[in-house]
This record gives sequence, structure tokens and C-alpha cells, in this order.
Amino acid sequence: MQRRAAQLAVAFAIVGAGALIVKGQVQYRSGQNIAPSYEGYLPNPDGSFDLLFGYMNRNFEEHLYVPIGPDNTFEPAPIDRGQPTYFLPRRNMNQFRVTVPKDFGKSDLIWTLTSNGKTERAYASLKPEYILDARGIYRQYTGFDVQGEVERNKPPVVHVQGDLKRTVTVGEPLLLTAMASDDGIPKPARGRGGPFQGLALGLRVAWHVYRGPGESVTFDPPQFKVYPDFISGSPWTPGWELPKLPADGSVPVRVRFAVPGTFVIRVLAHDGGAEAYQDVTVTVTATNR
Repeated sequence: MQRRAAQLAVAFAIVGAGALIVKGQVQYRSGQNIAPSYEGYLPNPDGSFDLLFGYMNRNFEEHLYVPIGPDNTFEPAPIDRGQPTYFLPRRNMNQFRVTVPKDFGKSDLIWTLTSNGKTERAYASLKPEYILDARGIYRQYTGFDVQGEVERNKPPVVHVQGDLKRTVTVGEPLLLTAMASDDGIPKPARGRGGPFQGLALGLRVAWHVYRGPGESVTFDPPQFKVYPDFISGSPWTPGWELPKLPADGSVPVRVRFAVPGTFVIRVLAHDGGAEAYQDVTVTVTATNR
């Protein structure tokens, strides 16, 4: 009994320190770091290669902002290779691609991230075991092999209407509209929840912050979570249904910024097994007086 009481005391201490104990495992709400990840590479028709990167934010709730610089950098230069600076919770795969030439050979591209006092690196290379194709990416997202009609699945198509560079003042609403479509494969299905237990399938589209201090940005209407939250509000949530798109495929949103700076707002279209996205760079200036 004394041993059990001591274990419970430790468990409650952990929970009080910003962590959860779920099925015997400690899951932290905040305070943990981000691990960059190399997902693999795709050969291009011209002989070049796309290196795919993602990350694991070890926090279940904390969003982290890590600007480009010593704490969020690539080597060899340039240090900015299009990586995010606003990191969503949990596992986020295939967030960006870096194209390298056909003579990249045995070189490495290294992404270094320092967050919450800890530094980690992802090493990207063209080793044969890292090669990807559409089947491999589908398996990454779903945990299942490609069978039946999903062998014909094509990524969604999404594009932003208008200029991809905008300027707005603090507090001023910025209207952004994207157009999205898909081939209807895989067929729509509700989320069953949990990693590889069944995320919702079918076209869904949402806007989110990719770069900049995202806590200062609001969306109208509010957007669903594009990261794997298994409790509420994401395609990984049990019973989650696809939001219905208008017949014309338009996805408008009004974005407001509480602070000046440069932001990247991303629209993500995902069908459960493949994705497409487009970014809008927004320069936010101080309020006119």
C-alpha cells in the first residue's frame, strides 16, 4: 500500500507539473521540445530530389514560436529553407520540401531546432531506404498499405485567389479565399480516433499559421485543428466529420493580427492520404494613427 501511495503521489505531482498520465504513459501539455524529422525524399523528373521534413512537438497542447536564426536553422547555408517557425502540437509530417540538385550525392542537409532549452537535429540524405512515393506517403498518414481504389488516389488541388503577398495593419481583417477540389478518393469517412485507429478520410481544408507568432492571429470562422488532437476538433478525433465545402470549392476566411511583423498563413487541403497547400505571406504594420 505504501508503494502504491508513493506511485500515486508521483503521478499527481507530474500531472500538477503540466503533464497527463494516459494509459500509463506520461504525456506533457507543455515544457517539452520539438524534434525535427526527415520523412524521406521524392525523385523529380528533371533528376533533382525533394527532401521532405516534418517535426514532433512533444507537447500535447503548447504551440511554440521559434524564429529563423540560430535556434531554427539549416546547414549548409542558406539557413532559411522554408521551414516553419510556428510549431503545432504533436506529430506533423511533410510540412515542407527542400529541392536539391541531381548531383546532391552523399551530402547531408541538416535541420537544427532548439526549443525549451534542448537542441535536436534531422539529417537528410539520399540513402535508398529513405525514398518515398505516393504509396509511402499514404502509409505515413494512415498506417495502412495502399489497396483497392486508393491506388488511384491523387493529391487535392488548392490555390489561393489573388496575390500571395499581402499587407495589412494590426487589427484590420484580411480576407483570404482558397479554391479546393479533390478526386473523391478515398471515400469520405468519419474519424475513429487515435494514431492509426482511423483518421477522417475525404477532402478537408483549413487555414493555419505557418510562420510568425501564431497566438496573435485569429481566424473567422474558427478553423479545425490540422494536427493530430485525439480529444477534440481534429480529423483524428472519434466521430469527427468533414466540414462541407461550398459547391464551388471556395474556402474564405478573415484573418486578424494583434501584433506587427511578417507572417505566413497556410491553407492546407488534405484527403487523409495526400495533401496540398499554398502559403500567403502577410506583412502586418502598426495601426495607423
